[in-house]
Amino acid sequence: MSTNQQVPDYGLDDVHVVTSSQELKAMFDPFRSILLQLLLDRAATIHELAVATRRPKGTVAYHVRVLTAAGMVKVVRTRRIRGQQERFYGRTARLFSVGEINPEQVSLIPNAMPQWAADTTLAHEADQLRAIRRYAWISEEHANAFWDRVLLLVREFSELPSVDNGEAHAFMAAIYPTTQAPRLPDPEE
Repeated sequence: MSTNQQVPDYGLDDVHVVTSSQELKAMFDPFRSILLQLLLDRAATIHELAVATRRPKGTVAYHVRVLTAAGMVKVVRTRRIRGQQERFYGRTARLFSVGEINPEQVSLIPNAMPQWAADTTLAHEADQLRAIRRYAWISEEHANAFWDRVLLLVREFSELPSVDNGEAHAFMAAIYPTTQAPRLPDPEE
């Protein structure tokens, strides 16, 4: 059994607030988000990322360059292999959080929830899906404070010990305003 004493295995900032179009484009590409997820566990080479994702090294290298240019990935160490310098890439922050953005940047952020929901199909069919939805009539300030607590849970989930024969589990959370929730009228006196 292997455990993650420090996730990942290199130093990085706790939170980076993403606001530039370059960062948004880099972060919300589906393949690049997979690379960022892999690098949350430990630093990795282009070769290791290519093996993990079953993609050509050239494809992986291109996407790592985009993430590096956006300041989301950096070389965290190198080693010499057969006369060549091998680079290990790591994230620059444990959490990338979208900050205040301009209205024209909204189109750079796809709604990932349908894709994430589709990812739950096999777990649902195997009766292994644990999910819940609740409504609360709260202020935006309360919603923001609650989301900050959810992000603490996300970090705790990310730092759970990794087990060699463990099964991958996903944690999904969302908070959003909606007009779809029914509400009881005020009680009659």
